[in-house]
Formats: sequence, C-alpha cells, structure tokens
Amino acid sequence: MSAAESRTPSWARPVPDGGAAAARALLGAFAAAAAVDLGSLLADWHLGHVLAKPLLMPLLVAYVIARGAPRLLVAALLFGWGGDLALLFDAEAAFLIGMGSFAAGHVCYLVLFGRRSANPLLGGAYSLALLGTIGLMWTDLPADLRIPVAGYSLLLTAMAFRSSALGLRAGIGGALFLLSDTLIATGVAAWPQLPRPDFWIMATYLAAQYLLATGALSRRQAYGRQVIQD
Repeated sequence: MSAAESRTPSWARPVPDGGAAAARALLGAFAAAAAVDLGSLLADWHLGHVLAKPLLMPLLVAYVIARGAPRLLVAALLFGWGGDLALLFDAEAAFLIGMGSFAAGHVCYLVLFGRRSANPLLGGAYSLALLGTIGLMWTDLPADLRIPVAGYSLLLTAMAFRSSALGLRAGIGGALFLLSDTLIATGVAAWPQLPRPDFWIMATYLAAQYLLATGALSRRQAYGRQVIQD
C-alpha cells in the first residue's frame, strides 16, 4: 500500500478495477435495462417495469465497480436500489421505507462529496426552491407525511447542492435527482401530473444516478492522476 493510500479512509478507497471491456458491457446492459423500463412505462406495461426496475441499480453498481469506484458511491447506489424496490409496492409503509433508503444514499453522497467548495449563490437558489416547494405543498400532503417529506427534502436539497462541488456533470445529476423526487412529491400531494408521470420520474432518476456516478468517477480519476503527477 502506498503512502497516499494509507492516508485514505477505507470507505473512500476504490474497489478493485474490473477492466474497461467489462465496464463497457455492463454500461450497455444498464442502458438496455433502462430502455426496457422506460419503454414499459410509456406502453403502460406494468410487468415490464416490475422486471426491469430491480436490475437497474445493480447493473450501474457493477459498472462503477468495474471502473474502480469508491465504496461510498457503491453504497449510495445500493441504497437507491433499496428505495427502488420499496417503491414497487403501492403502500404508505413502502413509501416511507423507500424514502429512508434514498435518504441513506444521500448521506453517502454527501460524505463522498467531502468539503469541496460549491457556489454559495447556487446554495441560495436551492434553499429558495426548497422553501417554496414545501410551502406550496404543505397543506396538500397527508398530515402524517409532512414532517418526513420535509426532512427528506432538506437532505435531498443539500445533496443536490453539494453535488455541484464535483463539477457540472455531477451537479446536473443532483439537480435531476431533486426534480425526480419533486415529481413524486407532487403526486403524493395530488397535484396535476404530466402525462405518464412514472416515465418522467424514472427518466430523471436514472439520468441523475448515472450522472452522479460518472461525475464522481471522473473526479476521483482526475484526482488520482494529479496525485501521480505530484
């Protein structure tokens, strides 16, 4: 183990690199599963969605592992997978379990992002968006979900803001994650929805997780090259 590796916490170290060919194959499988899932939602084919959705995050996890991802990134995606599975069930308890699993993933992302600086103006914009959205939806949300949704929204907004510290790609991923979950919340609040709302929720969510994952990988690899050069 090098001196640099010995100073790196175990959760931040990359998992073993599985090779470029395996990574490309796994990314292709993720893209194919995403196409099946989104196509199923557009076609209102529930079985296709139920079969494809559980495959998405495991394939993305396998891809980032093949790319030598930090363990915290793997954990964040696996918690996302737990949330995906919970939300397949149409029950309030499943919704709360799913929200808790996604919240744990956001904590992993926040720790992964570290203390890198982010634009404070962007933080102000996210804060206004959070306050405005929660304020508008508050009375329309079921009473027993108001506090959990507000707490989760605060954590999600913090993750979305801090993701910008990794660069534009990850920042867009964080913003799309916020948009995806806001679409879910408007459905819970019984607000008017876009046609095929589940399609838009999944499309923005999948783009978010992919951009966050690849943004984190790009930053780690750039940092690794900088250490080598130093």
